[in-house]
Amino acid sequence: MDLLKFNKSRNKILGAIFIFAIVVLFFFFQTNYYLEVPGSAEPTSQFVKVDGKHDKKKGNLLLTTVGIVRATPFLLVKSMENDFETIYPQEELMGNETSAQYNQVQQYYMKSATNNAVQAAYTKAHKPFNKVYKGVYVMDITSNSDFKGKLEVGDTINSINGYKFKSSNEFINYVRKQNKKSKVSISLDRNGRKLNVSGGLVKLKETKHYGLGITLTDDSVAKGVPPTTINAGEIGGPSAGLMFTLQVYSQIANKNLKQGRTVAGTGTISPDGTVGPIGGIDKKVFIASAEGATIFFAPDDPVTKEIKKYDPDYVNNYHLAKQAAKKINTKMKIVPVKKLDDAINYLEK
Repeated sequence: MDLLKFNKSRNKILGAIFIFAIVVLFFFFQTNYYLEVPGSAEPTSQFVKVDGKHDKKKGNLLLTTVGIVRATPFLLVKSMENDFETIYPQEELMGNETSAQYNQVQQYYMKSATNNAVQAAYTKAHKPFNKVYKGVYVMDITSNSDFKGKLEVGDTINSINGYKFKSSNEFINYVRKQNKKSKVSISLDRNGRKLNVSGGLVKLKETKHYGLGITLTDDSVAKGVPPTTINAGEIGGPSAGLMFTLQVYSQIANKNLKQGRTVAGTGTISPDGTVGPIGGIDKKVFIASAEGATIFFAPDDPVTKEIKKYDPDYVNNYHLAKQAAKKINTKMKIVPVKKLDDAINYLEK
């Protein structure tokens, strides 16, 4: 009888442990999925200094962000009931990058966005600036590259075979002219250290040309007069470009674009002032409205035949923003922008 009681007691304990383990896994086990969720709406004035000073004018120009959260089973189930949370497999979100590499690339995108913002703002304000070209920034390295393990994401290549170039296109053209059996020597900067590595060329899947097997973009710095610094902290990605440009322009041109209002928005910025589309705009509309914005700038990117061929269901940022605003029944005005001038003209009218 004592043995029977013992077995029953043991089974209850084992059952409780099993249930506890299932509960722990449900709430805390990290899957290979991520959630894109509404992030934050941050005043750009806190990140920007012109001539060493922050903008103290009344009102706010808000950059908007999305949050990326590693999903547990609980969060996956919970997100299915939320129109403003999107599930992504890790591979779709990050490709072959590790989480650390993904974050590093996002930081570079922000660096590029702030650099473009300075160029666009100073050009619009007719203020002088100087662009310093540093080299090409390594964004990714293919698995078959001879430079795998030699180059790292985040490296800046500043010469090849002793040849210094002035753009990524110039660099690519130089590499294409090399014999496919050539060995090349590369000089690079890595976290402040100067290094040299060498290796051969590989056939690139996309173009069938021979190359290094890397994804790259220009690494440059724009410095203006008066001097501007933009420090976005831990915020990454290119989507704050438009709002940073408006902030810098308002200060260097001494324009009161805010006029006491809370203005939010999103969009990449090119040096010529072109505003480009971004991801997660529905989440950004949600958080901007929650933070009291009365105006939201949304990229009105053109939907070309090429885009429709690649993605027949593509909807541009402005229309996605309008749909999101309708869902949350906000009074915030959604304003389409194609160029920097569209946003400035709207605020000044």
